[in-house]
Amino acid sequence: MKLLFCGDLCVTDDTYSSFYNGNEKKAFGDLLPVFEAADRVIVNLECAITEEEKGIRKIGPCLKAPLKTAAALKKAGVTECTLSNNHIFDFGKKGLDDTVAELDKHNIGYTGIGDNYEASRRDYIIPSDVGDIAIVNVCEHEYSYATENACGARPFDEFETMHDIRLAKQKNKYVIVVYHGGKELCRYPSPRLMRACREMVRCGADVVLCQHSHIIGSYERFEGAHILYGQGNFCFVKKAADESWNEGLVVSADVNKSGIELSFIPVKATATGIRLATATEKEEILSGMKKRETEIQTGEWKQGWKAFCEEKAEWYNGVRLGEKVEEPGDRDQMFAHYLDCEAHRDVWLELFKTWNNTER
Repeated sequence: MKLLFCGDLCVTDDTYSSFYNGNEKKAFGDLLPVFEAADRVIVNLECAITEEEKGIRKIGPCLKAPLKTAAALKKAGVTECTLSNNHIFDFGKKGLDDTVAELDKHNIGYTGIGDNYEASRRDYIIPSDVGDIAIVNVCEHEYSYATENACGARPFDEFETMHDIRLAKQKNKYVIVVYHGGKELCRYPSPRLMRACREMVRCGADVVLCQHSHIIGSYERFEGAHILYGQGNFCFVKKAADESWNEGLVVSADVNKSGIELSFIPVKATATGIRLATATEKEEILSGMKKRETEIQTGEWKQGWKAFCEEKAEWYNGVRLGEKVEEPGDRDQMFAHYLDCEAHRDVWLELFKTWNNTER
């Protein structure tokens, strides 16, 4: 069985007409034959499909897509969407309900949400000839996540997610974790993220795919499993953005009775959607990944992570001092947001070390 996992998809001003008109050919171009050759095509839908106008209160933008987005996905060959991410609840319960209704209408499966925290902890099972495959879809804590009494995305929990993975492995042949987290625009994992992903493997995950960073990151084989720290964007096109924003990987997972083998299909943005990378672009992208894979093996990735954090030091210090807010009343919320979110907290810990970590 061949599964394709696509990274973050969000309808932007650049791609709006493609999705508004339900035009899968404009949106996905020469990727359509690749989709057709797969048994399942799974996309991270990082926006609500809704006409709701009122977004939730949050630090950051509220993202949504036109109603025909689900039709375009279905015509392209998308079979499932992962929904556990930091934008699926941007338009509240109405936006989430609208999204689910559109996916149901077009017979697109989904996972990663629930009416409350416990309900969100349902795995998605894909049957195969060699045994069932469990998809465990979780996200870091950025506004959208379900709570004890409120609906939303399935949040990562450093204890209970590991328990969920162990249970999934007991019941299924393979477990694939789709983890929406990691620091935006950083090609390296934080020390915490690396420990978490490796522990997921020890608990039974055969593949761990980290999304959300909007940039192609690092890869490693660990104890026989695959970990990708940053899949990059799938279709989140911003022509004015850095080139690295407008590229990503479609991950091909070939599932057989002896294991899961991964291969990477680089994609690039166009004016209306995405396309397959050219041979030259593919070589450049994959060689960069190979270099970072070596850095994971040698430990040099730590310098890459540290350098990234140091580049962001002025901004994080401004947040700490309450300077990075538009309204005075947002000061506490900004700090609370950066404390709540694992990726932001990882940067805090790198930049603001205790004496115990600096004077030994």
